[in-house]
Amino acid sequence: MSVIYILLAISIAVAVIFFIAFVFAVRNGQYDDSYTPSVRMLFEDEIVKEKNNKSVLTKKD
Repeated sequence: MSVIYILLAISIAVAVIFFIAFVFAVRNGQYDDSYTPSVRMLFEDEIVKEKNNKSVLTKKD
C-alpha cells in the first residue's frame, strides 16, 4: 500500500513540474505564432471574394 502513496506523490510532482514548464513557455512566448500572420494575407482575398459573390447574389435576388 505504501507503494501507491509513493507513486501518487511522484506523479503529482511530475504533473506540477510539467505545468510549471508549460506556464514558463507560455510566458516566454514560445507558443506565439509568427508564421501564420505572414501567410494569412495570401488567403484573405479568396475569402473576401466568396463573401462578395454571396452578397451580390443575394442583392440581385
